[in-house]
Order: sequence, then C-alpha cells, then structure tokens
Amino acid sequence: MKKLILIPVLLLFIFCEKKEATHRFMQGEAFGTTYNIQFYSEKDIDFKKGLDSVIEAVNRSVSTYIPDSDISKVNQGDSTIVVDSIFKEVFEISKEVNKKTNGYFDPTIGVLRNAYGFGDVKPMKEIDSTTLDSLMKYVGFHKVKINNDGTISKEYPQIYFDFNAVAKGFGIDCLGRYLESKDVTDYLIELGGEILAKGENIEKNQDWVVGIEAVDSELEDRSFEATVKLKNVGMASSGNYRKFRIDSATGKKYVHTLNPLTGSAEMSDVTSSTVIAPTCGVADAYATSFMALGIEKSKELLKNLPNVEAYLTFNDSLNQHQVFMTDGFKKRLGN
Repeated sequence: MKKLILIPVLLLFIFCEKKEATHRFMQGEAFGTTYNIQFYSEKDIDFKKGLDSVIEAVNRSVSTYIPDSDISKVNQGDSTIVVDSIFKEVFEISKEVNKKTNGYFDPTIGVLRNAYGFGDVKPMKEIDSTTLDSLMKYVGFHKVKINNDGTISKEYPQIYFDFNAVAKGFGIDCLGRYLESKDVTDYLIELGGEILAKGENIEKNQDWVVGIEAVDSELEDRSFEATVKLKNVGMASSGNYRKFRIDSATGKKYVHTLNPLTGSAEMSDVTSSTVIAPTCGVADAYATSFMALGIEKSKELLKNLPNVEAYLTFNDSLNQHQVFMTDGFKKRLGN
C-alpha cells in the first residue's frame, strides 16, 4: 500500500521539476559568412563553444582557404594524409551526386575555379581552347579515390579538390548534429542563406517558414520571391546573379558555376536554384548541379530524385524570367 502511494507522489515531483524549453537565438561567423540559429532547449549550457568546435573541425578538414587543412595538404600533393570522417562523408556525398548528375557535379574542378578566378589563387590572364584542354586533364571524379588506409589517390598530382559546393551545407548538417547531441530537436540553422530545419517552431506551433531570395535581390535590400515551410529537411540555393567576374582586359563575364564536362564558365539558362533535400549537404550539391545542367536536363533528373524538390528560375527562349518547381516544392509554399 505504501508503494502505491509513493508512485503518484514521485510522478508529481518529476512533473514539477520538468523545465520548459526556452526559445534561444545565436549568431556568429563560419565558413566565410555568418550564421543565425534559433532553437528550443531546456538546457542552459554554452552551445556556442560546442558549435565553434564543430566549425573548426570542418574547416580543418575541407577548407581550401586554410593552408594546413587536410584538403589543402592533399591539393599540395601530400599523399600521406589520412583524411577524417568529415572528408570521407563529403567525398561520399560528392560521389553519389556526381553519379546521379552524370558528372555535372564534380569537386575536382578546383583547377578550373582557380583559373577563372573563383578559387584561392590568382586567375589566369587568358584561357584559350588549348589552355582549357590542358586543364580538363585534371578534372574528373573518376580520377580520385579514398584508399582503405584513408589516404587519397589522384591520377594526376595536379588534381585539385574543391568541396565548396557541398562543404558549407555539410557543415550546417554537422552543426545540427551537435545540437541534437544536446537533446535539441526543434531548431532552424541559417548560414550564408542555406538552411537546416528540424522539428517545428514551437511558439507558433507550425513548421519553420523561410524565404526564397529573388534573382534581382540586392545585398542591401533583399527581396523574396516566395516563402516555404520546412520540417526535417535542408535547403540550399545557388545563383549566378551576384557571383561572377568580369575580366578587366577582355570584358568577358565568367560565372562561378562551371560545367565540369566542358570547362565552360558561361551561364546556362538557369539563373537560380533552390533545393530541398533530406540534408543540407545534399541540397547544396544539387543546387549547384542544376545551375550547370540547365532547365531541361534538370527537369529530367528531378523525375528520378524522389527525395529532392527544386525551385528553379530560368530565362526562356525570349529571355523572359520563368519559374519551374516540382510538385513537392509547391506543397511547401507559404500562403
């Protein structure tokens, strides 16, 4: 009888001690840009310290802007580097998307990005057909592999890894994993315009709502084409409307999204790409891929990607602004 009386008293004590999740906000810098995080947690711990350690680990592994990172050492020809789990996961995502896109996504385009002036070295003065042919020798994901001992093999020492089209998204996934390790289940991470949304906005009792930036949006006065509801997915965008370079000598315009099959740095008809996928890393990779593929090839590919939704802006044959979106993306649009 005494045991039966103690049970409801104990339950009452536990119920009274249970803390209510607090809506928390954090800001900081990472991967060459800024982040904004909001989440709900009952714990009062130093989340920033943990997040900073995650950012440092990702940079140390796959940042080409850090001279002594693993990827920089590999690019410099060090074949003794044993890469970590971060590098391996980014490599595997790249391998999968490279296969699905028939080579239109390829992180071995580093030599091309550097040549065109979008990497971490000075651009070449002139890129003619002969120069381009010689550079293309060092492009191709089939020319690299991770060995059983964790080292990297490259068919040519000059092959230069550039994971920038996937690493930022994957880094956001890593930040999410850290939050989840601290029992955070409802959060929204925005970093450089890319998103990872888990759970819901508890205060509003709804999915997280974010905006899709307009093609002609200005940095100082950003405008949005639409809003979209997100839950347990990542979202990433790519566009050439701000990321381009004009050669001062020739006046030629080069865009940052390169065609790995031809080496071209000229725009396709897709002007921006916003992708929703199970993870931000995967969304990041496909957002870049659709920019290179163009609208028709992107539509065909999307038919075979059941877990990937896309919102693509493009110029039609009359150079008029148009929008294509998958049915799954339409269902997520805000009112």
